[in-house]
Amino acid sequence: MTPTSTYQVAVDSGIPEALTYLPPLDGSVLQRGQSVFVPLGTKRAHGVILRPTDQAATSEFKLKPVHGLNAERPPLPLPYVEWLEWLSQYYIYPVGLVAENCFPPLAREGARATRKGPVVKDFGARQDPPAMTGEQKQVIEAVSSRPGFHVHLVHGVTGSGKTEVYLHLLEKVLAEGRQGLVLVPEIALTPQLIDRFSKRFPGQIAVIHSHLSPREKTNQWWSIVNQEKQILIGARSALFCPIPSLGLIVLDEEHEPSYKQDESLRYHARDAAVVLARMLKIPIVLGSATPSLESWNNAITGKYQLHSMVERVNARALPQIEVVDLRIEFTKRKESLSTLPFWLSDNLHQELVDVFAKKEQAALFLNRRGVAQTAQCPACGFAAECPNCSVSLTLHGRSHMVCHYCDYSEQLRETCTNCSEAAMMPMGLGTEKIETDMAALFPEIRIARADRDEVQTREQLEQLIGDMEKREINLLIGTQMIAKGLDFPHLNLVGLVLADVGFHWPDFRASERSFQLLTQVSGRSGRQSAGRVVIQTYSPEHSSVQYSLRHDFKGFSETELTERRELNYPPFWRLVMFRIQGNHPEKTAQTAQNLVNRAYALLEKQPAYAENLQILGPAEAPLFKLRGKFRYQVLVKCDSAQKLNRFCRQIMSHQDWIETATKVQIDIDPFQMI
Repeated sequence: MTPTSTYQVAVDSGIPEALTYLPPLDGSVLQRGQSVFVPLGTKRAHGVILRPTDQAATSEFKLKPVHGLNAERPPLPLPYVEWLEWLSQYYIYPVGLVAENCFPPLAREGARATRKGPVVKDFGARQDPPAMTGEQKQVIEAVSSRPGFHVHLVHGVTGSGKTEVYLHLLEKVLAEGRQGLVLVPEIALTPQLIDRFSKRFPGQIAVIHSHLSPREKTNQWWSIVNQEKQILIGARSALFCPIPSLGLIVLDEEHEPSYKQDESLRYHARDAAVVLARMLKIPIVLGSATPSLESWNNAITGKYQLHSMVERVNARALPQIEVVDLRIEFTKRKESLSTLPFWLSDNLHQELVDVFAKKEQAALFLNRRGVAQTAQCPACGFAAECPNCSVSLTLHGRSHMVCHYCDYSEQLRETCTNCSEAAMMPMGLGTEKIETDMAALFPEIRIARADRDEVQTREQLEQLIGDMEKREINLLIGTQMIAKGLDFPHLNLVGLVLADVGFHWPDFRASERSFQLLTQVSGRSGRQSAGRVVIQTYSPEHSSVQYSLRHDFKGFSETELTERRELNYPPFWRLVMFRIQGNHPEKTAQTAQNLVNRAYALLEKQPAYAENLQILGPAEAPLFKLRGKFRYQVLVKCDSAQKLNRFCRQIMSHQDWIETATKVQIDIDPFQMI
């Protein structure tokens, strides 16, 4: 045989490593990155050539030849192949399944999109850019003056004009004949953002996100790969599109948890994008008003280039923030004859009266995780729970009970099924309750609700945004859907109905996320004139409230980083979470204990692991039962990502310790602790 006698192929299967194949029978020579068909058992599978080898075919298994090239898929650029191998290694996930993310869902030829209207509007002539601020010019010059791979963190307050910086940087990249990639959280992929880019780059924008049909995604994918379009805007999955002439990556709202995928390949798009930029030798720009502490620490230690924008465009002031102590409000209510709803403070009510009198817009935000309205028996305290998950059912309307995790639903029973003594009563607070109360208080205003129940399609979101822009809505009530990414010029009052939700969540990032949420929601107010924010809370002394009140990100980050360092949490140490789930609580618990026993045995056998490595657990997950599965967690902390990766690989190298009907999943750098 010739020296190149076999090929390593990333095969679309759950097999952890690449598989070895003989050359095609026609004798053709294959190159790294080419897509091929290969035999896998009795079937034919997709694959990507990772490398030819000079190893003779002496395997104990009988090797099979590659069937041939897959003409439907263009070769992957070599840096992308290197990147896919890194993703597989770092996130401990089969390389063939990683590679499948790089290709569109359908064959290239086929029926065109059936969506009403185009995915991206063509606005014709290019819209001229607005005048730039001095800070914007400084950031553009600083980023442009450093070609090649550099990570730039743009820390700009809400309304400081970060998007305009991205647009100017993309203009420079396109002028050089290269392409750009802009990643945003899924929730920020609104018509506002896409329209703004399309007006500046008419006919040059492709879009990839989860709301497109498979055919639309396929068509958009080819438009950027064939260089018919020059800028790709998308959610995290757009990162995998093999852009042939990529010159710049922009990742906006880099702190957003939605950049972390929590199933299958559990990658973080921000971290993966930084590695891709390094392999492509191109700059990457990360932007946020509230950077993640991981990125902020990289910036203040010199690993990233830090660029600050502390002024809003046109010198507009940051919104004035008022904090209402709900404990004092509760005491006042007991002594007065107020007829206001229990959740509405006198201060927020008066602000609403004033803003409606001025014909301005207001928004009320409720982060309803854990506080959505449910139903409870006043006699025995029974609350309806989901049979599949360890959570109470949420009351929708007057009689529909729904689980927000598995979508289980049932009708609300008139009397308690536990004691049959009393009627079930609505308890807690949800967006529907707020809407009902506000309609009673202000019957003359127009109210819209933005949550998962009211806004389920992209068309509904577009309609909502259009109505807000045309001032056909006076009050917008919503959950995280309205917290970021939206820019309404006449929205001058934002009320956070209950800021405490999330303060005490069992997660070391709870304070960080609360501060980010408070700051981002507050930033929706006063984009064109003086804005006000009212934060209602039972914990006004909480650090996230106090620092957001002063718009003090640096102060918050200094305090939080000090605590993280003392507790050996990221960004100083690295984390891996083992998630153990199964059909039987006893077997699931046993598998979790077996994992911990195996981990400690490995520490004893290889003492080099023991230094600066900690094992926490096993413990029941905060949501012990989810979608019918029982769940345990084991955390491993270490000061070295490389050592932690090797340790986890050795734990999972043999799996005879895993009980039947249970699974063990590895989450590198986890973001969800529930």
